[in-house]
Amino acid sequence: MDRVAVFFDYQNVSGWARRCFATSDGHIWPKATADLLVNRRLRPSMLVETLVYRGRPNPTRQSVSARANDRQTAEWEATGATVVRRNLQYPPQWPSVPASEKGIDVALAVDLVKYAIRGDIDAAIVFTSDKDILPAIEFVYQKTSCHIELACWSGGRRLRVGNTQIPWCQFLNEGDFLSVQDLTDYAGLN
Repeated sequence: MDRVAVFFDYQNVSGWARRCFATSDGHIWPKATADLLVNRRLRPSMLVETLVYRGRPNPTRQSVSARANDRQTAEWEATGATVVRRNLQYPPQWPSVPASEKGIDVALAVDLVKYAIRGDIDAAIVFTSDKDILPAIEFVYQKTSCHIELACWSGGRRLRVGNTQIPWCQFLNEGDFLSVQDLTDYAGLN
């Protein structure tokens, strides 16, 4: 039985859900989404890790958003996900220019390679459409025994190595999105 880890580039996953399904809220339950992906694999598989990579607002600049992010993280971790967060970076022009994530792609890439090299998993599913992750995906595909797969939303940008269909990609449709959507109002919780 394959031991599988699912890696989420969360801002990318959420943003593409909003674009692909014309919704104002692209939030998902990562553990439920990971279960869905692993259960659809053709090989007998067991989910061993759900890893979510995302930014965290600075509480002194965005107190409501920071509290909502903390609550959402706590809820996801209670379901068995591991959330890796890095503080958002605020440009001098903030709030006219929004804060941005820095280092999230690198954190995901480092962990992906680390899991594959250590042999902690037999397969990895990376849910992203961000091309910055491709070097790590290519390394795992070419240099390790870990099987690598991708996931993206139907209508989203599918990553591939060169002009190939590698790695294999699971496309999740709008029905899948609705089945794992997280509609909790974390900002409105007391």
